[in-house]
Amino acid sequence: MEKTLSIADAELLLVEHGVRPTANRIAMCRALAEAQSPLSQIDLESLLMTIDRSVISRTIGVFRDRHLVHVIEDGSATVKYELCHSHHHSDTDDDTHAHFYCVRCGHTTCLEQLAVPSAQLPEGYEAQSANFLIKGLCPKCSFKESKK
Repeated sequence: MEKTLSIADAELLLVEHGVRPTANRIAMCRALAEAQSPLSQIDLESLLMTIDRSVISRTIGVFRDRHLVHVIEDGSATVKYELCHSHHHSDTDDDTHAHFYCVRCGHTTCLEQLAVPSAQLPEGYEAQSANFLIKGLCPKCSFKESKK
């Protein structure tokens, strides 16, 4: 994930995805870019305390509709989001990647080097999204487990 995203770069990313740049959308875009791991709506609310939760919810919906965020369902019963780094709006994302969910600490990590494999579906089936999730122990929890 990126460390920082300038206001100008955030505006450009929004425009390239067909999203009108507003102060709140720019702030959310930058928060997602600067996150070390995918964020839930509650995480975004905690980071962006000056933005009303209903605005955050609606903005997430806009970002999802315009393919500006990837949706990660990691089994934690909380949907998480990360910024899509492709600079175009399309019905397919070309920067999707795998995620790792630690079953002990609940942390979700991006595995950007591991692309989501394409699936050959039977005739008549049409994929709308794919989510590649690996579950197990993260290095920190695995180390703790080995010390027992």
